[in-house]
Amino acid sequence: MDRRKFILNSSAALTGITLFPSGILAEDFYHPLGEFISKRPPKNKRTFVSEAVEKTIIRVKSAIADKELAWMFENCYPNTLDTTVDYEIIDNKPDTFIITGDIDAMWLRDSTAQVWPYMPLIKEDEKLQNLVKGLINRQVKCILKDPYANAFYKDLSKESEWKSDKPSPIPGVHERKWEIDSLCYVVRLSNEYYQITRDKTIFDKDWQNAMQLIVNTFKTEQRNDGKSPYFFERLTSNTIDSPTFGGTGRPIKPVGLICSMFRPSDDATLYPFLIPSNIFAMLSLNHLAEIFDKVLNNKRFATTCTDFANELDHAIKQFGISTHLDFGQIYAYEVDGFGNQVFMDDANVPSLMSLAYLGAHKTDDDLYLNTRKFLLSDANPYYLKGKAAEGQASPHTGKEKIWPMGIILRAMTSTDNQEIKHCLSMLKATHANTGFMHEAFHKDNPDDFNRSWFAWANTLFGELIIKIFNERKELLLYEF
Repeated sequence: MDRRKFILNSSAALTGITLFPSGILAEDFYHPLGEFISKRPPKNKRTFVSEAVEKTIIRVKSAIADKELAWMFENCYPNTLDTTVDYEIIDNKPDTFIITGDIDAMWLRDSTAQVWPYMPLIKEDEKLQNLVKGLINRQVKCILKDPYANAFYKDLSKESEWKSDKPSPIPGVHERKWEIDSLCYVVRLSNEYYQITRDKTIFDKDWQNAMQLIVNTFKTEQRNDGKSPYFFERLTSNTIDSPTFGGTGRPIKPVGLICSMFRPSDDATLYPFLIPSNIFAMLSLNHLAEIFDKVLNNKRFATTCTDFANELDHAIKQFGISTHLDFGQIYAYEVDGFGNQVFMDDANVPSLMSLAYLGAHKTDDDLYLNTRKFLLSDANPYYLKGKAAEGQASPHTGKEKIWPMGIILRAMTSTDNQEIKHCLSMLKATHANTGFMHEAFHKDNPDDFNRSWFAWANTLFGELIIKIFNERKELLLYEF
């Protein structure tokens, strides 16, 4: 699919949101190095421009000694803003719709992750702050439309390519795969926005209704009575595209955990209690408890959230942790409450590797370290080693393809300079001369890759480089 061409709504200008300003741009100050010519769209084709982001590109790129790595950063970091944003004012409120890239739909998960690397800049850039505020407003609309859906359309008349799914998606829904993390990402973005800006106006009636719907959906999917209104069936030859047993999933024993019929990869779970997503839900409930207690003065709902988070914490410790013969106490990836467990990981976030990135663990916690050692070993069936690289895979892309996202998360959660340098070297060696990250590449041949336009992976790479710039700047002096 060609890059999407958005029609710019004139109401943006009325609110001071100028999508194509005449202000500072990175290439105005930094000429392409050698043969590495910028792959960014021309200025008048970009879907959103942030001066704070442009200044960051200049500052960080100038500190990168490796010309190719600097070029990759300049291409990737602004990719979400350059290519995926549809911003306008609706009902006197900012509204931001962000597609994932080569699929013309917005995922709750991806859209949060796509703007996350820009969050530290929103206080210094009002336009960027309004963009994020608009995304929160749009996500609230999505949840109120269907809390079980994972991806949405802005155009309500657009027909889903998955219209044959059972049940068929309602207008405005691209796909209805129930994933715990979809709702968690909405809480994550709202909380971070408030922590940075202290702007309470996002917590309006619609937002509060959406948050209560999130908690109610989580409670329903604990399936304490063994029941759920949710099922999902898709006519496909791909066994990981639908849960088993008529779209209801494998049996579970109710133990307080939340069922997730799909992983963040959009693959069906093997066992419905997906541990990293339950941990993410626990974090989200604690965020909601603090907001409803300290900001909205709704002590009753705050207590509901706190009690729910504590229940999850207890269940995760009891059923989500096991003693591995080689690695000691580690997290399982999925469990069913009967004692069955799956030991693996998926490159998509939330993953077990990403628990330190999400704030669930410190990088030196023994449980996280043991789990991480397992994840980077031959004991993990989805840790691949090939001629081109080694890294985290995903059942989503088969048995031979590594995800750049997995390599990025490994670097972001590492405290070892040599390991981080190794990850940067692999990322540089496997972008297939495109200057962008991809969904996955063949472990022996990077030219065999999935998705040429995957904005989440691109901006996540930018986030990694900025993290290194802020915390280990000396590593950027190397040639990789």
